[in-house]
Amino acid sequence: MNLRPNSVFASAAAVAAVMLAATSAAAAEKKYDPGASDTEIKIGQTVPHSGPGSLYGVLGRVGEAYFQMLNDKGGINGRKVKFLTLDDSYSAPKAVEATRRLVEQEEVLALYGSLGTAPQTAVHKYLNNKKVPQLLLNTGASKWNDPKNFKWTMAGLPLYPTEARILAKYVLSVKPDAKIAILYQNDDFGRDFLGPFKKVLEDAGGKAKVIAEASYDLTEPTIDSQMINLSKSGADVFYNITTGKASSQSIRKVVELGWKPLQLLSAGSTGRSILEAAGLDNAKGIVAIAYTKDIGSPKYAGDPDVMAFEELRKKYLPNVTPDNSIAFSGYAQAAAMAEILRRCGDDLTRENVIKQASMLGGFRAPHMLPGVSYSYKPDDYTSIKTLYTMEFSGKDWIVSDKPVAE
Repeated sequence: MNLRPNSVFASAAAVAAVMLAATSAAAAEKKYDPGASDTEIKIGQTVPHSGPGSLYGVLGRVGEAYFQMLNDKGGINGRKVKFLTLDDSYSAPKAVEATRRLVEQEEVLALYGSLGTAPQTAVHKYLNNKKVPQLLLNTGASKWNDPKNFKWTMAGLPLYPTEARILAKYVLSVKPDAKIAILYQNDDFGRDFLGPFKKVLEDAGGKAKVIAEASYDLTEPTIDSQMINLSKSGADVFYNITTGKASSQSIRKVVELGWKPLQLLSAGSTGRSILEAAGLDNAKGIVAIAYTKDIGSPKYAGDPDVMAFEELRKKYLPNVTPDNSIAFSGYAQAAAMAEILRRCGDDLTRENVIKQASMLGGFRAPHMLPGVSYSYKPDDYTSIKTLYTMEFSGKDWIVSDKPVAE
């Protein structure tokens, strides 16, 4: 009896079974939540494309450019990225409306890079209840570091208390008997800097004291009256906890009033566009926290990351100026988000997205200075723990020689 045909059929059947099992296993390895498929990853963001914070709208435009660039090169793990950046006008109600549209109508996999403490607070519980990742936020509010209760939310900027504590220690080192005046934004953003800064002074038990405080609301057209009152206080240190046009106005007003304090500025307002609106000469001597490269400085002209941004800008964003530091930060955050998605592989579930984001510690975004990287851990969402101090010369930011860890 010839058994060869049966052997052949048996072998063929075995090969087919193995191939079927392999195919099934490969298919089983791919996991998707809304916003992801074999061909596409859909992500979203809300930023102020209009209104008082409209200069930050470039974050959305540079995100669109970055993901278009990636798509032109084949996307991420073979999938094209569809990125939706919606206008919230730096308004909490509009942020809620836009965020709900992204989640419920557009069905994005995740959100990243949305801006503003107040707008993002308005959607904080909503996104966590929906279990939608809210990543790399352009706000450093301390509330974003709460992985136990709000595991789906992570800041993208240094946490404000970290920045405030380092600046307070700087003041104590250069002016141990400082008399300090503070202007702060009247919301969670401002208060997140204010409390930790004052606590360091109190714990030091020295002569440095806050002798005057004033707040402002985002809807106020100017901060002139607050600045006049602060300048009359006799303070020799001015801590400027402001954003956008209020930063430019206050920097300019210090000079107009003939006030000559040591000025401290929140890091989110150190961008060249804000300083240029204030007048670069008026900003001379300001001290702030640094963790990113000053893209407007000639010393970074040959930096590979700056050159890569310039290549993208020329091709996709020619109307954005080469020294726009806000755009450069947006570029770097888009690169960080792309890295998170890349690490997800074929497991494009929201659970895996937040898992990969929480393990991004050690990843260095393109705009970061040497020695600085993300510090996220699954049980600690502190975004960045190592920072530099820097002083504005009137032309460039002069960064300290060594970084400082909190």
